[in-house]
Amino acid sequence: MSEPGSETPLRGVLVVGESLVDVVRTHSGHRHEYAGGSAANVAVALARLGRPTRLATSFADDAFGTMLAEHLGSAGVALATDPGAVERTSSAQATIGTTGAAEYVFDLDWRLGPVADDEDPLVVHTCSLGAVLAPGRDDVVRLLERLRERSTVSYDVNARPAVTGTGADVVERVERVVALADVVKASDEDLEALYPALTHAEAAAALLARGPAVVVVTRGGDGALWLDAEGPVEVASRPVEVADTIGAGDTFGAALLDALWERGRLGAEHRAGLGALPRDEVAAVLDHAARAAAITVSRPGADPPYRSELD
Repeated sequence: MSEPGSETPLRGVLVVGESLVDVVRTHSGHRHEYAGGSAANVAVALARLGRPTRLATSFADDAFGTMLAEHLGSAGVALATDPGAVERTSSAQATIGTTGAAEYVFDLDWRLGPVADDEDPLVVHTCSLGAVLAPGRDDVVRLLERLRERSTVSYDVNARPAVTGTGADVVERVERVVALADVVKASDEDLEALYPALTHAEAAAALLARGPAVVVVTRGGDGALWLDAEGPVEVASRPVEVADTIGAGDTFGAALLDALWERGRLGAEHRAGLGALPRDEVAAVLDHAARAAAITVSRPGADPPYRSELD
């Protein structure tokens, strides 16, 4: 019998990347502020689904930073780093069009403070600007290299050409992270930005060839595609009245991990089998992610669902 307090700690998720505040202007002229950022959105979504979640991120001791700290704390997200590695909290000016789609202009400062050597997540997830924007990107890559011995590595491309530009240098940075990942998620727009000369299927295959077990492509109203060594699996999107698309892809990625977690598919020991899951299981995983994303787009800002809303 083990002594009290000596039980093996529950392995959770470590999300790595940017936190920022979305300053949203609607097509009718109204202004709203929402705590967000791709990594922060994923962390909040996973925590609301009941997963033990830690976030390695950065924000300053200012008004926007206070908003982020309160948002993360209320969701139950613990910080894995001292966030004060930056002098100002990043923000994104988001303009919502008549279709609900958002266009962004960013004001960013991204750095990553030290992550403790004893971090031992079941899955580590990185995404978007945090994985490719200097100077933090090199720290992110080193962290993934360190953790992948025991952890599933998940990466959401979530490209931001307005910040990073496009071209061979950006593709190289993305592919550097893809090569470390087990699960890669990209939208159809991400693929078009990275590989404009390729079809979506060709671009997804190019990412898969870099080494991950799975590439998942989200296609808005056209549903989602899972591609692995066994071939493709597709699911339709969920019909929904769109408030805006902020955080939809982040919710999809979080719920994708949640569904794989529920089925015992995460952790480095399951790496070999991740790319050969039964086709009906893959379809169920994608459907779970699509249902979660549909709830997020039905309400303003990055507002992912709680477990009770999916169950």
